[in-house]
Amino acid sequence: MAIVSGVPRVDGLSRVVGVLREWQHDGAPVHLHPGDLGWFWRFGAAATAAAVRTWSRDGRIVAVGLLDGPGLLRLAIAPDLQRDEELARRLAEDVSDPRRGVLDEGKANVEAPRAALIRELLSGDGWDDDEAWTPLCRDLTEPVEDPGMRVEVIGPERAHVRAAVQRASFDGSTFTEERWRAMAAGTPYADARCLVAHDERGAAVAAVTVWSAGPGRPGLLEPMGVHREHRGRGHGRAITVAAAAALRELGSSSAIVCTPSSNAGAVATYGSAGFRRLPEVRDKHRDA
Repeated sequence: MAIVSGVPRVDGLSRVVGVLREWQHDGAPVHLHPGDLGWFWRFGAAATAAAVRTWSRDGRIVAVGLLDGPGLLRLAIAPDLQRDEELARRLAEDVSDPRRGVLDEGKANVEAPRAALIRELLSGDGWDDDEAWTPLCRDLTEPVEDPGMRVEVIGPERAHVRAAVQRASFDGSTFTEERWRAMAAGTPYADARCLVAHDERGAAVAAVTVWSAGPGRPGLLEPMGVHREHRGRGHGRAITVAAAAALRELGSSSAIVCTPSSNAGAVATYGSAGFRRLPEVRDKHRDA
């Protein structure tokens, strides 16, 4: 059967999220997670649907892409089809040709699973490796230690606190209470939690959102941040430990996160919270 590409309607996003959940397995390469769509949902359901691309064969979704910012496609491929030549060639053609409606002309990045055949095809077509990213993972089969701080689970009435810590953690962040509410209304947030850590004076100093993909599957931290006025005091480690505990309560088998390898502080923070470094990954990059 021919491979068909498309953009889902808003009412089709639940199916896409369900497919991504099924593709999450311990030991598999870190790739697009339901939580990635969940975090994007802060821009609203319509914007999320418009940013998603699907590829289907005989009615089965075999690949999902998220246009996560200008010129970046984050790609997940069905685990049994990572080396499928027909699919890989179709994906490579679609991301390389602006007329296909995936990536525009000019600079572009494609994030794809490490062993996927599309990476080799893009390399052969002149795409280079971009900066290195470090995935990290923590096994959740054993109980998680106490984070050593008061950690609050955020609901609608405290969304402004979560939003404020996000803006204070990331330069240029546009996260607001309204965007939190849009995110929380999305399908993936049914299996998610927002956490905020408070210091001994009661100040909100760090925050994280965790996304479960269902019992027995890896859960995702996206994003985690420490307030710029409260760094260097172990708050990143504490909120990361709390995130692992929350995912374990949600039934996740492990917790995963990915950060630029150049961000040595973030890599060290996750390591101090019991996360194990996995082999580095690199996007495929096109200059023009």
